[in-house]
Amino acid sequence: MDQPGEPRRMTLRAILAPYDKTGLVELARELQQLGVEMFATGNTFRILRDADVAVRPVSDLTGFPEILDGRVKTLHPAVHGGILARRDKPEHLAELRQHGLGTIDIIVGGLYPFQETVARPGVTLQDALENIDIGGPTMLRAAAKNFPHVLPIVDPADYNDLLDALRNDSATLEWRRKLAVKTFQHVATYDTAIASYLRGAEDPFPDNITLAYAKRAELRYGENPHQLAALYRRVDPLMREPEGVVNARQLNGKALSYVNILDADAAWSAACDFREPAVVIVKHMTPCGIAGRDDLSQAFQLAFEGDPISAFGGIIAVNRPVDEELATTVRAARHPTSGQRLFVEIIIAPSFTPGAVERLSKSKDLRILEAPPVRMAERAFEYRGIVGGMLVQEFDRIGGDPQELRVLTKRAPTDTELSDLKFAWLCAK
Repeated sequence: MDQPGEPRRMTLRAILAPYDKTGLVELARELQQLGVEMFATGNTFRILRDADVAVRPVSDLTGFPEILDGRVKTLHPAVHGGILARRDKPEHLAELRQHGLGTIDIIVGGLYPFQETVARPGVTLQDALENIDIGGPTMLRAAAKNFPHVLPIVDPADYNDLLDALRNDSATLEWRRKLAVKTFQHVATYDTAIASYLRGAEDPFPDNITLAYAKRAELRYGENPHQLAALYRRVDPLMREPEGVVNARQLNGKALSYVNILDADAAWSAACDFREPAVVIVKHMTPCGIAGRDDLSQAFQLAFEGDPISAFGGIIAVNRPVDEELATTVRAARHPTSGQRLFVEIIIAPSFTPGAVERLSKSKDLRILEAPPVRMAERAFEYRGIVGGMLVQEFDRIGGDPQELRVLTKRAPTDTELSDLKFAWLCAK
């Protein structure tokens, strides 16, 4: 634990203040076995005390009680001096002794659930403000800044690694650096969510934009086999529910590739543009067949007949649940000249009946995806990367409302013609 140049101390000290209590008691018991002196805040202290863990309240460290309904617990020199002191600088350690302070070696933290709070229906501004953590990020940032001497732990998944490092005295500088990076990223994502929520939709083009993403999966490769790639999910407190391919659940088939995800996203976004039941077939991110019918089997057949050659190796998106009848129709489709069974990379829909999954899974490589709908009406902006920058524009929603249309001819279109025009507009969009 001790870095070169710092005096060795037998007893380590830790502050435990995670909001997520997963694995907390087990961690604390192991730390106790290792002789770590532990301090904890509020509810964390009560949980550990009730579990017969030797823990002291942070107020014992600071000599000051929690105040303002717990808003101020750890914002104190006894905490931050102990975290920020460099152990390789004798003058820092002497200054701590002068003020009767000790060093703190481990911070196990976690932040108030701001994003979960603001995602709840009917949340008030005061609810949101009360769930903005101040003390937690401050301690974690301090520990991460002083990572050569202090261990910042922000993820319960790192508890076992922490214990192993303490048992074996193997907390390398490189591992500490990774913990610091993880901590700063965690806090930055948290702050981004707060700024996004408070800004809302009032300022569509602020002077600065910070977007947060969390890794969903590592991919086998990118657009080409020599390119590394990964899939990231947008972290946005204004996104009330998961949506889109990035949140899809795979029911069958091989792992998705980079190109698969691009094609599936194009197909699913197009299918979700339609309010009526619709089937979209996409090849290389371009629709090669779109049809709308209450009978989805008929809709698929019409979409397939739009370009049965290009449909081979394509992606099928259906904006309604897929039943066994539609699955049977898809499996029965054939190439118009060779008679070969239709090869499909992906079929994506909001849900599949068990019978549909069983029938479609006869093609073992077919990727079956259940995806939450893309809520087009709620999409405010779209972003496109360019070299050294990013373009931002309002999402294109025009064409869905007949009231937006202006007739320029002497004869107005009939209701049927208007319906067809609306469908055609969405296809072209």
